[in-house]
Amino acid sequence: MSGYFRGRVARRRGIAWLVLVAISAALMAMSSNPAVRELQRGIGFAFRPIQSAIDGLGRDLSSIAGAVAEIDALRTTNDALRIENERLRTENLQADELRRQNELLTALLQLRRGFEHETIAATVIARESSEFRRLVTLDVGSDDGVEVGDVVVAAGAAVAGRVVEVGATFAHVLLITDTGSTVIGQLVGSAATGEVVGQLGGVLVMDNIDATVGVALGEEVVTAGIELAGGIRSPFPKGLVIGLVVDVARDANEVVQTAFLQPALDLDRLEFVLVITDYTGGLPPPGEGPTLCQPTDGGTLPDTEQPCVTPSPPLPTPTARR
Repeated sequence: MSGYFRGRVARRRGIAWLVLVAISAALMAMSSNPAVRELQRGIGFAFRPIQSAIDGLGRDLSSIAGAVAEIDALRTTNDALRIENERLRTENLQADELRRQNELLTALLQLRRGFEHETIAATVIARESSEFRRLVTLDVGSDDGVEVGDVVVAAGAAVAGRVVEVGATFAHVLLITDTGSTVIGQLVGSAATGEVVGQLGGVLVMDNIDATVGVALGEEVVTAGIELAGGIRSPFPKGLVIGLVVDVARDANEVVQTAFLQPALDLDRLEFVLVITDYTGGLPPPGEGPTLCQPTDGGTLPDTEQPCVTPSPPLPTPTARR
């Protein structure tokens, strides 16, 4: 039986092969027929627009796919460039800030090298700037040798204020623009003096200037550093820069005039300062001040006599400041 089935399969395969050969021969014969060729050309011409449309659609789809891929690649590249630009911008801002701080510190170092006073460098760590108060806090205190009354200066030997409160690691400084601050100033051109008082808005007012003195706009005003007999001297050393004259008010009936000053520094943006630690101004300590000569035998001094000054016995030398 198996041989019978194998024979049938072989015969079927042979018949199928003969049929395919016959069909191929017929198609070859037909393809050479002019009528068939014309029919092929007609059919090709008829379907050519459809084929062109299909080809165009394929090209469009391929272009769209390529454009989508390109857009995605560009988006990725743009994101990377944006991140890089932000990084570079941040680095540039940091570099500019470091450059600015370096310039400020360099100016402060130059002042310190040429300064005749002992100083401590400090940084402003807090500020109180309201309508009635101009106060800053420094990062140095009594542990560093800072005391109440120490004068604070900034770059260019510009006076900033005085220490009014000290802790172990901090110091509060009353700025000269505070309404409670008074500095004896001196005009550089004429050497005339006056009281420089802080005002709201940061402008300084220099009162009680001799009306006979000419005050020029732009004239520089420095600390007078007045010293009197008996060890009494100004709270501020002589020659520190206060500001420039920007306006003058004069009354013909007055014997004094007033000048308005622009501070030498923008004290609301103060960052780095020097604290002068070897200058003591104001009244001398108790026991070191002048005393009046007492008349003998219970008498009194005539009105035409001036009281003499006799210094008190010297006190032990105080311990050196840290």
